[in-house]
Amino acid sequence: MFRRALIDALASWAKKTNRKPLIIRGARQVGKTTLVKQFSVNFKQYIYLNLENATDRQLFQDFEETSQLIEAIFFQKNQLLEFKHQTLLFIDEIQALPKAVKMLRYFFENEPGIAVIAAGSMLETLFDKEQSFPVGRVEYMVLRPVSFAEFLEAMGEHKALAQLQKIPIAPFANKKLFQLFHIYATIGGMPEVVAHYAKHKDITALSSIYDALITAYLDDVEKYASGTTQVMHIRHAIKSCFLEAGKRIKFQGFGNSLYKSREMGESLRILEKAMLIYLIYPNTVALLPLLPDVKKSPRLQVLDTGMLNHFCGIQKEILGKQDLNEAYQGIVIEHLVGQELLTLKYSMLSSLQYWVREKNTSSAEVDFIYLFDGKLIPVEVKSGATGKMKSLQLYMDMTPHDIAIRFYAGEINLTHATTPEGKHYKLLSLPYYLVSQIEHYIQWIS
Repeated sequence: MFRRALIDALASWAKKTNRKPLIIRGARQVGKTTLVKQFSVNFKQYIYLNLENATDRQLFQDFEETSQLIEAIFFQKNQLLEFKHQTLLFIDEIQALPKAVKMLRYFFENEPGIAVIAAGSMLETLFDKEQSFPVGRVEYMVLRPVSFAEFLEAMGEHKALAQLQKIPIAPFANKKLFQLFHIYATIGGMPEVVAHYAKHKDITALSSIYDALITAYLDDVEKYASGTTQVMHIRHAIKSCFLEAGKRIKFQGFGNSLYKSREMGESLRILEKAMLIYLIYPNTVALLPLLPDVKKSPRLQVLDTGMLNHFCGIQKEILGKQDLNEAYQGIVIEHLVGQELLTLKYSMLSSLQYWVREKNTSSAEVDFIYLFDGKLIPVEVKSGATGKMKSLQLYMDMTPHDIAIRFYAGEINLTHATTPEGKHYKLLSLPYYLVSQIEHYIQWIS
């Protein structure tokens, strides 16, 4: 096991005076159960319930009163009721019993002293319209794949991690951090993959883990689908989404199929609820509020770049490139930057944003828009001369601030640039591996 950054957020949650039960969301196999087990060392007692287990599930089916349920849980798990306010209760796979989700509100109302965490996937899809979440009685956090900083922790590269978090980074650390990031870009951030590589340092031995992960998602389809026909649609969507990742897509005929827009749209949205993919719709303005245009084609982001690389068979291509922007038409590194930006946020409402301008005569696109301190910061993932960034310059002419970020295969560089329209702005070019530090560097140049 290696430390996940979300533990710090869990510690803050546990200290709240008005603490509510916490639901941790995230795709299967991103490490939710392991995370809570690690966090449990902060408590005198730890009770683990898995509602896919019939015995644990029966506890919630047998008791309606919170006090009786708690007594039964502590008795069943051989824990002392006198220490209940020093106990962490973890209800795993809570989606297996919708009634248990509804009962979380009674933990908050009747036993707020017990720290309660629940985890599950596909909660929305598994409930029918008559079911409801305990609105206002629970909190949510999201766990995503391992970030580059967590990867360094797993690898035992503690000095490299310390340098990563130093603002600005020391120039002597640049080469080694690029080398480590290249490995991370190749294998991705699924915890089992990272843990296996950290122990064995063998990329070729990871294939069976990737295959097992994808097979598990395919086997899960029956839990998501409403019928045998939709099972077929969703399985096609899972297999195709890795090949289409990083691109703007159309639902009609998705993945070179004959399926209609409605069929693929429903399937992809189910996968989005399962947090296996993200459908990122473009923004067309450079001012708040952000309002993605859902009439336009979305860009597809999948759960993990390493799974993308494995499924597309491009790991050797990535290892053979000095500049990651040259691998797979630049899709891999752009996708990974998006993945890293997502890991910075633990809210269910967090999402990736990007900007487009589409006209009959010309089009423009900025890879990402990052909201920070009331500013919509444009983020490009590109190599080459700054003067070639026409889309970025168009965006800077539209926005009221003067900061732009580029991630590339080079060292930290601050350029004072001017758009063709005459606006002066600051372009901060950062090495790819510094995505997780973007907010610190925005403050640094501000």
